Amino acid sequence: MRRWVLTLLIGLFVLVDIAPVLAQDNGAVQVAQAQKRRTLFDLLFGEPEPEPVQEQKPQKRTAPAATAALPPPKPQVEKAADATRLAVFGDSLAIDLSKALERYYAEDANLVVINQGVSSSGFVRADYFDWNKAIGEQIAANSFDLAVVMIGINDRQELSANGETLAPLSDAWNSAYQARITDFLAQLRAARKPVIWLGLPPMSKTEYSAAMSKIANIQRLASFAGGAEYLDIYERFLGEDGKYSSYGPDVNGQNARMRKDDGIHFAAAGADKLAFYLSQTVKSFYRGAGTTLAAADPLAGTDAAAMLRPPYQGLGQTRLLEVAGAVIPISRVAVRADDLLLAGRAQPPAAPFTLEDLVNAPVGRVDAFGVGAAPVAAENVGR
Repeated sequence: MRRWVLTLLIGLFVLVDIAPVLAQDNGAVQVAQAQKRRTLFDLLFGEPEPEPVQEQKPQKRTAPAATAALPPPKPQVEKAADATRLAVFGDSLAIDLSKALERYYAEDANLVVINQGVSSSGFVRADYFDWNKAIGEQIAANSFDLAVVMIGINDRQELSANGETLAPLSDAWNSAYQARITDFLAQLRAARKPVIWLGLPPMSKTEYSAAMSKIANIQRLASFAGGAEYLDIYERFLGEDGKYSSYGPDVNGQNARMRKDDGIHFAAAGADKLAFYLSQTVKSFYRGAGTTLAAADPLAGTDAAAMLRPPYQGLGQTRLLEVAGAVIPISRVAVRADDLLLAGRAQPPAAPFTLEDLVNAPVGRVDAFGVGAAPVAAENVGR
């Protein structure tokens, strides 16, 4: 009995270790996997069952989410040596427009776009940048063939003229502002340079937008007087509710962002849309090789053909067409009322139709006016 108790006490304090297994492999001693040390609890109640090893499943690698890819860049086309040079003059809006025009005409070898925009410029602060002086220098250098102008977002400020400081959009300010634009266009007209003047779009801030609309109206009047083509774009960039909208249909009819966060400048899609509208007016002056047939000259062979013929469309061209007889104004009175009826005669009659002639006109003739004599009745009267 004592021996059994002594053995039990010894077992309470003695821990059984299992030495790690050593193995010799090519002269290198490797330690085998060490076994777990057993405790007194394990001796009395048995070793716990080993926990099952959870098999780690390989993680599936998910493919990266597809991202929208930019369209491939258009191939660069080498411009022809005699390509038409379209210069864009104006402020930062003109810079946005020139970049869009470069994209639009990227594959046209016969037209090159020249960016002449100057940020923060306008017709008010001639001390910062004098556009009348600059256009004179460009004309003297013969650096362009067709001028596109878009300017005005920096012009709502005081204007100095004749030693006076004029309040923005006052009557005196309007006159001085229009005079500067008139001088600008006069130089281009004298140099026989076609001009397309773009109006201003709606702006996000109501007060500022109203001021820009007034400035655009002054530019419109000056353009008409100076013989420039005026392209009104205001309604093109309105929302469905008739108000300013940052989004709208692009050139493909898809809803896209038209304007930048400042509510003034154009986003890329808006500038591209503006370039498309402008391209329709450019066709009046530029016809790409092989794309459009040359228009017949309506003044050829007439007295108006020898007159001064500016290379722009407008009231002046209409007057030339009137001189040539190609266009007859509605206010013009015909020389003879019977010109159309008696067109086959070599000479018009010496006297106009009398009332008797109208009454005796046979029924069905255009000049009977419903009171003409019936042919049968006329024969009966003769009998």
